[in-house]
Amino acid sequence: MTLDVGVLGYRFMGKAHANAMARLPMFFPDAPAIERSVLVGRNEETLREAADRLGFDSISTDWEAVVDDVDVFYNLGPNHVHPEPSIAALEAGTPVFCEKPLAPTLEEAERMAEAAADAGDDVPAGAAFNYRFVPAIQYAKGLLDAGELGEIRHVRGRYLQDWLVDPEAPWEWRLDEDLAGAGVLGDLGAHTVDLVRFLVGDDDLAGDIERLSGHLQTFVDERPVDDGDETRPVTVDDAYSAQLEFTNGAMGTLEATRYATGHKNDHTIEIHGSEGSLRFSLERLNELEVLRDGDRGYETILVTDEDDPYLDHWWPPGHVLGWEHTFVHENYEFLSAVADGRSFAPNFDDGLAAQRVLAAIKESDERGERVSLE
Repeated sequence: MTLDVGVLGYRFMGKAHANAMARLPMFFPDAPAIERSVLVGRNEETLREAADRLGFDSISTDWEAVVDDVDVFYNLGPNHVHPEPSIAALEAGTPVFCEKPLAPTLEEAERMAEAAADAGDDVPAGAAFNYRFVPAIQYAKGLLDAGELGEIRHVRGRYLQDWLVDPEAPWEWRLDEDLAGAGVLGDLGAHTVDLVRFLVGDDDLAGDIERLSGHLQTFVDERPVDDGDETRPVTVDDAYSAQLEFTNGAMGTLEATRYATGHKNDHTIEIHGSEGSLRFSLERLNELEVLRDGDRGYETILVTDEDDPYLDHWWPPGHVLGWEHTFVHENYEFLSAVADGRSFAPNFDDGLAAQRVLAAIKESDERGERVSLE
């Protein structure tokens, strides 16, 4: 059986996922056969050029006609476009893969998760947290699940970029609350919150996030429009930080910014336990630093061996992978779940769980006090 795939969106994430789909049959021969059937957008001329470049058979400017006519629907559009097409697809019984954050608001994320629950486990609804599929992160998950770090006491997550350091950098949709829902908090914070939940969210480790406090900051209030002399207001956060309390008593700190000069895409996770520690940076994504009980310092493990997660599909040991490979792994797992009619993780419940934490961070900033998560 060949799965007909419809994709809404053809820019940054559209290219990343189209590239992953093209690589699947080359490196994952057991992946289901797919057809990049239809690309969805608003402008026909731009759509035709993108469809030719990304390998899609046809185009459509009407997502409502597409969601009921394909076997799988990818929603890779701006955040404000996530809820309605995704819900409509699920109501039509079409599996959905949606970019993060799941929705601009918590209320819309709840609607999406409810639609996914109503559709059932045999209609997978995937949330796009591709960093779960970094081999080094999978390796870290194995160490944590095996209890090699002991009782978790500290969790640190930061996501640092610098593409808005220049106050004259142009305005874009990610800087508008109506289109994005949040700024760095949703765009980068969603990834960090999901990785924290994935790695230590088990009750045997740190458990759930119980209470938190948060702080949001906007540094530049307006930015120039790319093709004119006008400016537009920035209505989202440029940076956030949060302090977390876990159910087992562990502490956590999170932060993200687009103003960290010299950091291009530095997503770092550190976890400290009673018997060891680990740390990971996306800018060195083939490496995991691990300290075990009795060691004098960290050991840098190159996670590229054949028996490491996903690596048997790629190159000989030491021939490193890159950012784009995480999307291949993610698409392999999701499309295999669709073909088999089984559930997939991370799913819309995971997306909703992350959204609840993000909403609580924003609420804490607005109230100026620590808040509890139900």
